[in-house]
Amino acid sequence: MSEEELITAGNDAEILINDDVFNRTVNSLVESSFSTFTSSKPEDTVGREATYSFYRALVDIVHTLQQRVTVRDEIINRNNSEGK
Repeated sequence: MSEEELITAGNDAEILINDDVFNRTVNSLVESSFSTFTSSKPEDTVGREATYSFYRALVDIVHTLQQRVTVRDEIINRNNSEGK
């Protein structure tokens, strides 16, 4: 990706991170997966692993968005310090 594309991706990611609807949706899904995991039977390893994988996917999405914002900020700071 070009720097311009990385900055755009960071801007888009920041919009999602700061969006109340997005955050409520992710939080609801996390709570639901936690509830499903804690109410599952210990012998239901397939179900528990699927629930855990779903939770990890949600966490990965949020971390990816945060990483895109960080990359954008680093590019902007570097360009500002170089006088671009």
